[in-house]
Amino acid sequence: MSTAQHKIGSGFGANSTADEVLEGIDLTGKLAVVTGGYSGLGLETTRSLTKAGARVVVPARRRAAAEEALAGLEGVEVDELDLGDLESVRGFAERFLASGRTIDFMIDNAGIMACPETRVGPGWEAQFATNHLGHFALVNRLWPAIEPGGARVVSVSSRGHHFSGIRWDDVHWRQGYDKWEAYGQAKTANVLFAVHLDRLAADRGVRAFALHPGGIITPLQRHLPKAEMVERGWIDEQGNVLNPEGFKSPEQGAATQVWAATSPQLDGMGGVYLEDCDIAEPAVDGGERSGVKAWATDTEQAARLWALSAELTGVDAFAA
Repeated sequence: MSTAQHKIGSGFGANSTADEVLEGIDLTGKLAVVTGGYSGLGLETTRSLTKAGARVVVPARRRAAAEEALAGLEGVEVDELDLGDLESVRGFAERFLASGRTIDFMIDNAGIMACPETRVGPGWEAQFATNHLGHFALVNRLWPAIEPGGARVVSVSSRGHHFSGIRWDDVHWRQGYDKWEAYGQAKTANVLFAVHLDRLAADRGVRAFALHPGGIITPLQRHLPKAEMVERGWIDEQGNVLNPEGFKSPEQGAATQVWAATSPQLDGMGGVYLEDCDIAEPAVDGGERSGVKAWATDTEQAARLWALSAELTGVDAFAA
């Protein structure tokens, strides 16, 4: 049964923190995989999940940096994973499956934003490849370990999905490149992935969600020149964050993905886009950049993207 794309009145909001949404929830015995779980929102997600009793596996492109950032946290292990390299994805998945463990929460948190034109693998545009195709392949390869009857897959998208739908005639931006529109396409793909995965997996008791975590100054902005962030009004010339009320803290930014993965308020639901620890409303044409665009929740486009992604990666756990 599909879930309506409308608020449910969770009682949480933009200022809620990951620890607050986990208050009273015991995750002892649960296992989460959090990509990029050693930096920015991912680090706060890992901290809050372990604080609630979960074990967390953090696949990381920069393993040494991850081990340093996570030093001292109980219940965390680090492994190697480069989402832009499908052989690396295969290797991580095979090592995890060999451990015989099951996954309760899969949080696809890692990503890149507005990078210069970059090609990975067989010439794929890096944002689409890393943010979407790498996670697509990862979840499909890990599917045998994703626990039926309660597991959740959380796809961290962004309000940036408003910048672009899927460019079906040129998904890899071979005919000109715009870093922000390419980011938007990748973030739309993150939502469409959750929409179709939920449709495929709900009868097994596995539900999927996508979300916008909020605006947060984190290492995600590593590719943006300082001058551009100044021009956008995010920081001043000294690097200080301007309009702090317009940005969330990392603890607040991690809240929606933790809520998506664990909240009993979402039991029986799935396939929807969340923001500020609630289901988001559909975006209003010509209105403020909030809510979810119709192109990101369209079930036909979701199925089309799934088929394309399976063709490109050579992986589909649900193939007949």
